Amino acid sequence: MEIFELTVHELHEKLKKKELSSVEATEAMLGRIEATDGKVNAFITVCNEEALESAREADKRIAEGRMDILTGIPIALKDIFLTKGIRTTCASRMLGNFIPPYDATAWIKLKERGAVLLGKLNQDEFAMGSSCESSAFGTTRNPWNQECIPGGSSGGSAAAIAAQQAAATLGTDTGGSIRQPASHCGCVGLKPTYGRVSRYGVIAYASSLDQVGPMTRDVRDAAIMLGAVAGHDPLDSTSVERPVPDYLGSLLPDVKGLKIGLPKEYYIEGLDPDVKKAMELAIETYRGMGAEFIDISLPYTDYAVACYYLIATAEASSNLARYDGVRFGHRSGKAGSLIEMMSRSRDEGFGAEVKRRIMLGTYALSSGYYDAYYLKAQKVRTLIMQEFLKAFEKVDVILTPVAPTPAFKIGEKTSDPLQMYLSDIFTIPVNLAGTCGLSVPAGMSSDGLPIGLQLIGRPFGEEAIIRAGYAFEQATEWHKKKATI
Repeated sequence: MEIFELTVHELHEKLKKKELSSVEATEAMLGRIEATDGKVNAFITVCNEEALESAREADKRIAEGRMDILTGIPIALKDIFLTKGIRTTCASRMLGNFIPPYDATAWIKLKERGAVLLGKLNQDEFAMGSSCESSAFGTTRNPWNQECIPGGSSGGSAAAIAAQQAAATLGTDTGGSIRQPASHCGCVGLKPTYGRVSRYGVIAYASSLDQVGPMTRDVRDAAIMLGAVAGHDPLDSTSVERPVPDYLGSLLPDVKGLKIGLPKEYYIEGLDPDVKKAMELAIETYRGMGAEFIDISLPYTDYAVACYYLIATAEASSNLARYDGVRFGHRSGKAGSLIEMMSRSRDEGFGAEVKRRIMLGTYALSSGYYDAYYLKAQKVRTLIMQEFLKAFEKVDVILTPVAPTPAFKIGEKTSDPLQMYLSDIFTIPVNLAGTCGLSVPAGMSSDGLPIGLQLIGRPFGEEAIIRAGYAFEQATEWHKKKATI
């Protein structure tokens, strides 16, 4: 097995036994990026020198006996995380040359444990998209089929795992942006409960929905990464002050007696036949392990997409107002007046999808429409939240598809924003409810593309979905399949 094929926990064991150095692991990953990224375009910035310097520091720490489970492990970050001294673009021309003066808390936590940063990963511009096609740095391609999208907005984070360019990555999830690309690229993606991981130093899209989470090759690695970044941060007012459980302790292959909910609204007629078949097989696998299934109903799912695209765009309109060429971002050199300069800067700096969402959000917040749209969407959001809490009185986890279809072709939905938005129909409710969700590989389509299942847990119920995901993984071989690139 090649070094770049190893999981985080496998690399850790080899580093601990001195069978491998961090420099060797980092060089292997950098070599893999160089060999494959021309086909995938997962990276915006590759940190060759910085990564090797960090790897040498990690080897020194290991030699001195100061080793952590992530010491010397080569990882990569979605280009939405601030990294001091390393370009952070959010895949936008608006921030094309931005060098942050400080680090995001999530990266600080990984760096303190000795993780090695390979580089910054491609994404949809300002995390607005479901396909990684809106990046100013070009479309990321799915390593399983380079004519297909990898999912979005954390498409680069998922593609880097599928192409074996990093041992683990961090993404962000606002409406499915970790789980949906994880499903399309055949990796594990964990969206923690809102408030579980600090968002300090993460460029904001929709502040009441965004959450940081890991993307990995297996559930054990997801538990390791979540344990490293979770916890209260006084710099983030939305971060919740409660102890971080031992997520590795949740890795039990036994789900006997686990109550799994099946919401009828998620098993609809429009579901792709390959996705439907994968879900049926997953249910049988769990049933064979002794899990108990309970039919539940989440009727407000029908309103989730409309609700999300009012709340998320309204918050985006507010958050992106700072990018005006004065306080932040690209400044146009073609303007005469201040107003013209701001207008031209935003026109030149933002892509079409970002402009679309800013306009939608500004309209929803405008005088005379606030109550009719934004306020009503917030009320629907409360109903969705209550609906999930009621369901969790009867079940431990909820099992659903991640996406209605496997990965679609590049360019297939770019001219139809509504169809693009509907690709997140099964993931959006989890963000609106503020709870947690896990995507685990669960099958392959007839075209050879990965399909993921989604496990939804109650708020701060990450241990239950990790346990259920790990048990499924141990009973199946889907996570072992690799893209050939």
